[in-house]
Amino acid sequence: MFKVGTTEKRAPGARILVVRIGSLGDVIHALPAVASLKHSFPGSVLSWVIHPRWLPLLEGNPYVDRLIPFDRRRLASIRAAWRLMHESRYEFAVDLQGLVQSALVASFARPERLFGFHHTEVREALAAVFYSTKVRTNRQHVVDRNLQLAQGAGASTLLVTFPLPEGRPEGELPPGRFVLANPLAGWGAKQWPLENYAGLARRLKDELGVPLVLNGARGAAENLDAGCALSHVSGIAGLIHATRRAAAVVGTDSGPTHLAAALGKPGVAIFGPTDPQRNGPYGRSFTTLRSPGAVTSYRRRAEPDASMREMAVDAVFEALKAKLAEAGSSAGCGSD
Repeated sequence: MFKVGTTEKRAPGARILVVRIGSLGDVIHALPAVASLKHSFPGSVLSWVIHPRWLPLLEGNPYVDRLIPFDRRRLASIRAAWRLMHESRYEFAVDLQGLVQSALVASFARPERLFGFHHTEVREALAAVFYSTKVRTNRQHVVDRNLQLAQGAGASTLLVTFPLPEGRPEGELPPGRFVLANPLAGWGAKQWPLENYAGLARRLKDELGVPLVLNGARGAAENLDAGCALSHVSGIAGLIHATRRAAAVVGTDSGPTHLAAALGKPGVAIFGPTDPQRNGPYGRSFTTLRSPGAVTSYRRRAEPDASMREMAVDAVFEALKAKLAEAGSSAGCGSD
């Protein structure tokens, strides 16, 4: 159940505003910091400004009292967000995004204090101009850096928790065990060549009897003629459900991979131009593969980076096979 636009109840505690507008992986990486803020201020009312597309990620979240949808491309959405933010007087706000846009949104709410990352750590240094308190961090992973920012804003207890909803069935999935692959990413340089999934699907089917389901790539399975591979297209709720059902997950530096890691699913992540120490799957359920020659660049190129092309199907299959063996999930295609 969503809490969008709910008129807040009077409470004795602090009123907290969190801004993390998008995207899928970034919202997931913010969940522990938000939980820590809410938990550390008993009786507080915590509001979260987020893009409407990602609202399903916060469905039923016990650490979020109010959701404020914000879509900068729609004037009506901007006005509605403005109205909802101005229903309260916030003791403080926390900008977990570090962009000029998010800093502006937080400052428009007129909080008494505005916390954000130090100007040397944000993607857009100008964002830090709006912060009354700039927090330096020394951890590598984004989740841990967000937790440090929450601590700088006053969180006394840090909770590493990802309270994600159950999701709902959408699209077709095999009745038995399957491996879920998430071939798409925010930009092409982070993607493993799509044709490699055909080879992976064949080996999974022939050697382990497990089908490969390609999520989000409409028609990809048919175009690859990958035998036991299937296509799965859904919204966020369907993706969560499919991820929970999967025996294991294969992905790159993308939101669905971070979702799987947050759910504790076993999996294999293929990295290239982005740093897995900073942006890799959080926790220990994933094995991360990266070419020794990979260079961290974060350049948003359209084509897969050379280091992604260097990652062989055999290496991915063997890592995935080990994960399936650990989970006891090497069942046949379509079997229970």
